[in-house]
Amino acid sequence: MQKLTADSSVPAELSVKVSPKGSARLKAGHPWVYRSDVTADGVPPGAPVRVTDLRGKFLGTALYSNSSQIAIRMIDSGPVADLPALIADRIRAAIAYRKIFVTDTDAYRVVFSEGDFLPGLIVDRYNDVLSVQILTQAMDAEPVRGAVVETLVEQLQPAGIHERVEARIRELEHLPARASGLMWGQKSSTVVAMNGVRFLHDGKEGQKTGAFLDQRENYAAAAQYAHGEALDVFCYQGGFALHMAPKCSSVTGVDSSRPALEMADKNAALNGRELEWIEANAFDLLKDYASSGRQYDTIVLDPPAFAKTKRDLEKAMRGYKELNLRALKMLRPGGILVTCSCSFHVGAPDFLDVVADAACDAHKSVRVLEHRGQAKDHPIVLNVPETSYLKCLIATLTE
Repeated sequence: MQKLTADSSVPAELSVKVSPKGSARLKAGHPWVYRSDVTADGVPPGAPVRVTDLRGKFLGTALYSNSSQIAIRMIDSGPVADLPALIADRIRAAIAYRKIFVTDTDAYRVVFSEGDFLPGLIVDRYNDVLSVQILTQAMDAEPVRGAVVETLVEQLQPAGIHERVEARIRELEHLPARASGLMWGQKSSTVVAMNGVRFLHDGKEGQKTGAFLDQRENYAAAAQYAHGEALDVFCYQGGFALHMAPKCSSVTGVDSSRPALEMADKNAALNGRELEWIEANAFDLLKDYASSGRQYDTIVLDPPAFAKTKRDLEKAMRGYKELNLRALKMLRPGGILVTCSCSFHVGAPDFLDVVADAACDAHKSVRVLEHRGQAKDHPIVLNVPETSYLKCLIATLTE
C-alpha cells in the first residue's frame, strides 16, 4: 500500500484518463467509473489521483483501486491538497448532518460511504462504542485510517472504536488480511436505545456492524400499526418484534440463526418482555403455517438481500413473491403486513409489483399505508442510485 506524500497532496504524475463514457458518467453526478473506462499507467493501489478526460481536461480528484471493477471513486470536484484533512472535514460534516435529523436514539449510522461523500468508509455509533468498516484501498492507507480515528475521537468521545473486517472484501481489494478488533480505546460492547427500546450491542458479534440501523425508523412505523398476534420473520436480534411487543397480544420471532435468537431473547429480557423465538427456515415455516391455516394480525417480512447481483434478480423475485404470498394467506382481515427488501437490484417499482402479484395470487385486496425506505442517517444521493436500497412497504388487508 502506497504511503501518501509528506503533505498528503496528489502528485501531478498520479493521474488517470477516463473515456467519453466515463466522463459523461462523472458529469451526470455519479462518482464511480469502471475499469473498462479508465486508463491508469503506473498508479499505485489506493492512491488519490487527478482525473482528466481524453483531451486532458481536469474533472476532479478520485480514489484509485487497482483491483476493483470500480477503478475510481470521485472524492472531490477540485484538486485535493491534503486527503486526510479532507476526510476529517467530511466526517465532521456527516456528524453535523445527523444532529439535524437523528432523534430518539443513540444508535445510528455516522458515515454512509458515498452517501456522505466518503467512498469506502462506514461508521456506526452504538452509544459510546463506534463500529468502523473500511472497504477500499484508499481508505485503508495509514494516514487516512489515522485521520478517521482521530476525528471520531475528537467529535464523539467514544469509549472504544471497533473495526469490523469483511475478509472477502479485503481479499477482493488486494488488501492484507486483518482481524476485526479495537482500533482505539478499550470498549466494544454496550447497551443502546432505539425509539425507547433497548438492545445489547457486542462489536465482535452479529452481522454488518452488529445491527441493522437502517430499519430504525421503520421499526417505529411498524409499531404504530401492529396489533393482535404478530409474527416477525427473519427477526434477527428482535428489532421489529420488540418494537411491536407493547401493541400486540403476542409476538413470535423466527430466524434460522440460533446466535441471533439468543441475542433477541437477551434483548427481550432487557426490556422486560417475554416473546416466543423459533429457529427455523422461514420459507419452510411459512409454507407449513399457511397450509395448516395459521392466522396472524400482523406479519413482518425482513429477509436478507436475495439479489446481491443482477444475475440473482429472477430468483430473488420468486423468493419475494413466495414469502409475501404465504404471509398474505396467513393475515386476518384488517391485518398488517410489513414487507421489506434490502436488495439494491430490486427497485421500488419491482418490489411493489411482486407484492401486488402475490396479493393477486392470494386473492387478497391490499391497501398501502406507507411506502418507506432507509432511515435518514443512511442518506440517499439522487445521482447515486446505489445509495438507495431499502424498501419497506406497510399495507393492510381490507375487511
